[in-house]
Amino acid sequence: MSRKPTTSLNLSLSNLRHALPLALCALLVGGCASRPVTELPELSDWQVRQQVLSARTDWEFSGRIAVSADDDGFNGKLRWEQQDEEFSATVSGPLGIGTVRIEGAGQRAVLTDKDGVRTELQDVEKELLYRYGWTIPVRSLRYWALGIPDPLAAAQTELNEDNQLARLEQDGWLLIISSYRDSSGQSMPHRLSAKKTSTRVRIVIDKWKFFD
Repeated sequence: MSRKPTTSLNLSLSNLRHALPLALCALLVGGCASRPVTELPELSDWQVRQQVLSARTDWEFSGRIAVSADDDGFNGKLRWEQQDEEFSATVSGPLGIGTVRIEGAGQRAVLTDKDGVRTELQDVEKELLYRYGWTIPVRSLRYWALGIPDPLAAAQTELNEDNQLARLEQDGWLLIISSYRDSSGQSMPHRLSAKKTSTRVRIVIDKWKFFD
């Protein structure tokens, strides 16, 4: 009895065992390929800074956040990702809030709490205040973190000696950017604080990434 068909089948199975890991590796590498990080062009003056940074639509930063409002508040980590109009903010800290993720655009967003429960929010600032006793300026933070005003609201601005935003009054908030440092090839906000009535938000940005 000829065993050639069996040998052929064994060879096919052997080839398949070798081919599958290679195919899976290719899929994983392709799926996990990182986006190319880019350097910012020169921000020579205030007008150029506003034009260049407002045009950036794909970026992220990571750092630390402290929020206080009367007797409520927390200290934790913050990661903000921006793609076009969509943002994703992950806030983690002690005092029982666990990790909170906010995703959306503008004032409308979806909140995922520490238990994984997702809730649609029509007005993020108001509903965060109602739930936790503190809030963050979600709509405008994407601009303030870059060191520029939110273009959708009237603003009063003061610049520092390097023609960078130092103080901003907008939508009831007072924003102070106390320090900048080099990141992505240019000087970017490093320490910020924002205050509205009894709420105070302080952010230290440790790392910036801008993508093509």
